[in-house]
Formats: sequence, C-alpha cells, structure tokens
Amino acid sequence: MIKVSETAKKKVIELMAEDGYNPSKDFIRVGVKSGGCSGLSYDLKFDTEQHDEDKLFEDNGVKIIVDKKSFLYLIGTTLEYSGGLNGAGFVFNNPNANRTCGCGESFSL
Repeated sequence: MIKVSETAKKKVIELMAEDGYNPSKDFIRVGVKSGGCSGLSYDLKFDTEQHDEDKLFEDNGVKIIVDKKSFLYLIGTTLEYSGGLNGAGFVFNNPNANRTCGCGESFSL
C-alpha cells in the first residue's frame, strides 16, 4: 500500500490538471530505478494506462500504479509534498529505506 498525504493530493490534482490529465481517472506511476547518490532513486510521472503487471492503489482520492519490481521497495511508503525553503517537490517517506541522501531523492536498503 502506498499512501498519499493531503498536501501531496492537492499538488497532484493541480499538476495533473495543468498537464491535461484527469485526476479522477488517470494515474501517478511510481517506480524505483538504479541511480542517485544512495543507489536507488524514485521515478514519478503521470500515466493513462495500467499494464497487467502493475499494482493499483488508491489513497486520499489519488490513483497510483506501481510495477511489480518497484512495489517490493515501496511497501508502506507515503507520498508527501514539501514546499520548504530547500526546494519544493514530492517527498517519499519510505520505511524500507536504511539510508537516504540529503535531498531525499535516492535511498538504499
């Protein structure tokens, strides 16, 4: 299960609408790929199609799809949005990460 905070929900809906996506039927695709200063990094983009190997979650009115491989790294993660002085952006609070980089965009297990 992947959770979505209230601030992330508001930003997701805003950005999806700006990019021509429909927040009530389209998805956020969340994945994990090799890279970043800690070894693995998060990948987040909007999508309109769900594939057979994807897992679908809905939390706080936001639909999220995750491929099977990435799901193992993301179980229990909460997607949040931070608009702080260090820069605005989405933040993944991942209980599975043993180490994260200073910017929070990469992690290791």
